Amino acid sequence: MTSTRLSLVRLIEMNLGFLGLQFSFGLQQANMAPIYGYLGADEASLPLLWLAGPVTGLLVQPLIGAMSDRTVTRIGRRTPYFLVGAVLCSLCLLAMPYSPTLWVAASLLWVLDAANNVTMEPYRAYVGDRLLPEQRAAGFLTQSAFTGLAQTLSYLSPSLLVWFGLNKDAVDANGIPDITRIAFVIGAILSLTTILWSVVRVPELPLPVDEQARLAADPMTLRGALRDLGTAMRDMPRPMRQLALAMLCQWYAMFAYWQFITFAVARSLHGTSDAKSAAFRDTVLTVGQLGAFYNAIAFVAALALVPLARRWGAKQAHAGCLLASGIAMLAIPGIAQEAGLFVAMLGIGIGWASMMGNPYIMLIDMIPPERNGVYMGIFNMFIVIPMIVESVTVPLFYHSLLNGEPRNILYLAGMLMILGAAATLLVRRNGRHRTISARGPV
Repeated sequence: MTSTRLSLVRLIEMNLGFLGLQFSFGLQQANMAPIYGYLGADEASLPLLWLAGPVTGLLVQPLIGAMSDRTVTRIGRRTPYFLVGAVLCSLCLLAMPYSPTLWVAASLLWVLDAANNVTMEPYRAYVGDRLLPEQRAAGFLTQSAFTGLAQTLSYLSPSLLVWFGLNKDAVDANGIPDITRIAFVIGAILSLTTILWSVVRVPELPLPVDEQARLAADPMTLRGALRDLGTAMRDMPRPMRQLALAMLCQWYAMFAYWQFITFAVARSLHGTSDAKSAAFRDTVLTVGQLGAFYNAIAFVAALALVPLARRWGAKQAHAGCLLASGIAMLAIPGIAQEAGLFVAMLGIGIGWASMMGNPYIMLIDMIPPERNGVYMGIFNMFIVIPMIVESVTVPLFYHSLLNGEPRNILYLAGMLMILGAAATLLVRRNGRHRTISARGPV
């Protein structure tokens, strides 16, 4: 059976699993740096402690993407990966805030990110499989909208718990607040239930007969998946290669932002670098509220980007959004009032919405549909390699070039975002590929 046009309700339901998946990512972005700080980590070592995500993504996602292209089961080729990843993710979320030491927290983050990566690229490939070409922009930007909504809730959940009457200063023996542990329990429940809802309400379509015959003649093996991965790397479309520089800039910048924003704001608002202080815990709540606000902006912006991407093209829309994010990052270190920080979050939210949607709109029309999984996995390398580079390089110059000042990291991130906008405009599409938009080029 071929792809069919989905109603708006079904389009939303098929992407609901992204709510739970991205709630998990939001918990990591908002809480891992503070958790490491509570457990005694040095600021310069933070990027190394965040290596779990990009390294597991580099190793897991391309292989899982290739395997999902070849998987044949009664429930579909992508669905088994959704379910396994969701269960593992939920278990790790339950355990994470009980980490007694740095190495336990870092180890759990490795497993948690591996679980999320098992789910992520098959999910994106599922959208490419399930939707007609004219609905794919809406499909990927719906995922981006759910990313904004989920991360709004995940960033805001500790503050909501305080507003509901919990004590923000109640901590366990390791200094981890009670409100953090409860937020992770909520994430564990959402991670599993939303994925289940999506796969039950909008199941995968049966593979076409010719595709079934092709897979039966060459069934899935590890060697076959590795061979497909190597072939796809060799045959990668030129525009996809051109995206690499833009992705390097924007993801290096965003990863650095997540790692250091709490420490930068603690200095700007409270003049403290002490992760054990009450002022730092107040900063964690403030940054959570800022993160919730920029993700709420991302939720709205992702919906607004659907017609903009159709009219102007995803490339032009993405470049404009990255420029807005870069300007905001450059402004944040000089802002000493909470109100001003919320204004800056407008730019961060617009950029984040585009990062989670527009590059995939640009990508999906470059690649053959029968290889959606492997190319989505390879494209994830364009995200995780910049994260690895950031994690390895920042500790080398954090003290020598940046004077041990987290606000200087945000200046660096802002400049890279603007460079990423310029690099996006240099991407040229292949003439043999049709654009997703009927009215504008990608």
